Amino acid sequence: MTAAGAPPIVFVHGTRFSAGQWSPQLAALQEDFRVAAVDLPGHGARSAQPWSLNAATEIIASAVDSLACGPALVVGHSLGGYASLEFARRCPEQLRGLVLAGASASTRGLWTTPYRWVARLVPRIPADRLARWNDRLLRRLYPPGVVEATILSGYAFHTLPAAWGEVLGRFDAGAMRHVAAPVLILNGEKDTVFRSGESDFARAHPHARIELIPRARHLANFDDPAAFTDAVRRFALQLPVRS
Repeated sequence: MTAAGAPPIVFVHGTRFSAGQWSPQLAALQEDFRVAAVDLPGHGARSAQPWSLNAATEIIASAVDSLACGPALVVGHSLGGYASLEFARRCPEQLRGLVLAGASASTRGLWTTPYRWVARLVPRIPADRLARWNDRLLRRLYPPGVVEATILSGYAFHTLPAAWGEVLGRFDAGAMRHVAAPVLILNGEKDTVFRSGESDFARAHPHARIELIPRARHLANFDDPAAFTDAVRRFALQLPVRS
């Protein structure tokens, strides 16, 4: 049974993954919240769809509408966090709260140079080889119940250059000014790269706070699914009701 006044929650995955990234959170939260996880364009079931932030925004908006419970809490990880910032700017009436997970670093400036290099390199490596590397890494680091849905959904390496190409150079803390809802900046304690701008992002918004998952890295929802889910749950239940 959905908790009284609880917002619906839409989860938005990170680079190369799919809605399967959120299987631990969906399983833990579905009794108390209306929940959904999307595949961004070029990922998962939308593998054949060309990437664009416009399309990503439309997909998130459609997921919010599908839950039919009014404005939603949107939880975005990494690439999905930046897509969620764009959604917040374009569709403020559909947003009740925003969780940015591993998405509080500016995508502008010289530090992005290695990411541009990776985006150029990825298409030169066979996708099946990249998939094997990712499968082995995830299975070595995490229990099957945490990552098997991600592995079974496959990876969107073909979309990475276009997705990163559009996001890099586009976002910084100034994007927070366009978010008309409370924000939780939820990072892994050891995710030093994507924590680099968290203070700037928090200062740029009047109702933002930072919470860290102890000992977690960039994939904080894999490193400690229970702690990540608990942080989302607490934030959701603290959100003011919006008509």
